[in-house]
Amino acid sequence: MEDIKKAVGQQRAFFATGRTLDISYRKAALEALRDAIKANRGEIIQALYEDLGKSESETVMAELGIVHEEIGYLLKNLHRFTKLQRVKSTLSQFPAKCFTLASPYGCTLIMSPWNYPFQLTLCPLADCIAAGNCAIVKPSAYAPSTAELIKKMIAETFAPEYVTVVTGGRAENTALLEQKYDMIFFTGGKLTGTLVAEKAARTLTPTVLELGGKSPCIVDIDADLPRAARRIVFGKLLNAGQTCVAPDYLLVHEKIKAAFSELLKEEFVRQSGENALENENYPHIINAKHFERVKGLITPEKVIFGGDFDGETRKIQPTILDNASFSDPAMQEEIFGPVLPVLTFSDFDGAKEMIAKNPTPLALYYFGKRNENRALTEISFGGGCVNDTILHLATPHMGFGGVGESGMGAYHGERGFLAFSHVKSILKKGKIELSLRYAPYTEKKKRALRRYLG
Repeated sequence: MEDIKKAVGQQRAFFATGRTLDISYRKAALEALRDAIKANRGEIIQALYEDLGKSESETVMAELGIVHEEIGYLLKNLHRFTKLQRVKSTLSQFPAKCFTLASPYGCTLIMSPWNYPFQLTLCPLADCIAAGNCAIVKPSAYAPSTAELIKKMIAETFAPEYVTVVTGGRAENTALLEQKYDMIFFTGGKLTGTLVAEKAARTLTPTVLELGGKSPCIVDIDADLPRAARRIVFGKLLNAGQTCVAPDYLLVHEKIKAAFSELLKEEFVRQSGENALENENYPHIINAKHFERVKGLITPEKVIFGGDFDGETRKIQPTILDNASFSDPAMQEEIFGPVLPVLTFSDFDGAKEMIAKNPTPLALYYFGKRNENRALTEISFGGGCVNDTILHLATPHMGFGGVGESGMGAYHGERGFLAFSHVKSILKKGKIELSLRYAPYTEKKKRALRRYLG
């Protein structure tokens, strides 16, 4: 597609002018983005309701609020991020000054998913702008109302040679990935992420991949059960389970499983109503394809709560699967829906072994005390919570990202700024000279080298 090729060329030309290197230019762009979000607040809420059935409260909490905090943090700290960072020089460098300097990559591509189509587009875009790059943004076609609104909002805020939005489906994705970028940021599924990585590898383009996986939730014998149930249900109900860090399945200590299952049922009723299908604030599954996929993960004979669905509204009741096993359909893939399998363990080593049966998860949640340190140190995962779910990503003060098959690289706050930057290492010399490093290497020089450098 020639329009895409042209857009990349225009952005390269604009970046070459050096305008985005100016810190005041970046700050003005971030402020303009923040103002555009405020001006379009009502339309954003409506678009997310149309695409996913999100309530205003959920949109404010999980989309608008996170973006607002990210932009505010970047504006407050941008000068610190961009200034020279002095570091110590070594004896072999004496006399010298050493420092690092963050520089923008240039023309970047940001590809975002459908589940949090506003937040997962605008947060990386804010990081990208703060770092001084140009951006081509590709929102998901599965959330068309939000994608079109983002396109309109960006077109009204930025010149296309600085930031532009490309909408469409597979054809546009393919055309975009045929171009050469200076950096690619992708959020989405493992299969598409693999394709992005393969395309980027051909041109040795640095890439950040935010993927997913089956994030386990361990409920140990000494957990505060009522509080654990409430926080786990919150994490599972958010966006009807269509969250990359949703608690995918539970590993509950066998001695508390029966009591905890009852608490889970009570919490699902408390937070989503007696019949979630009739709750207008309960999100729907994004489209018919995913509705059928999630529905197919429910094993009827293992349902102890929920299990119902409505094909017209594409809503699936929060569903608990008891006595789940790794051979169940729900344990064969990332669920990405309101289905919660419950497995049991008798000791922590057993829980570790079960988690190791799946690829490295994006998140891990541990409820309890006695095995907290083991959970945090002995299990590989992207990030997580102790005695809570989801909220580790809701801050610009910590990076968010995966490891292994759940992704590579991280963003949010300073980590986001650095994700879109190349950090140069610089040594600066003055006029003072040490002849020790120059040939010929006399015996006197050799003795001095051995004495000072080993």
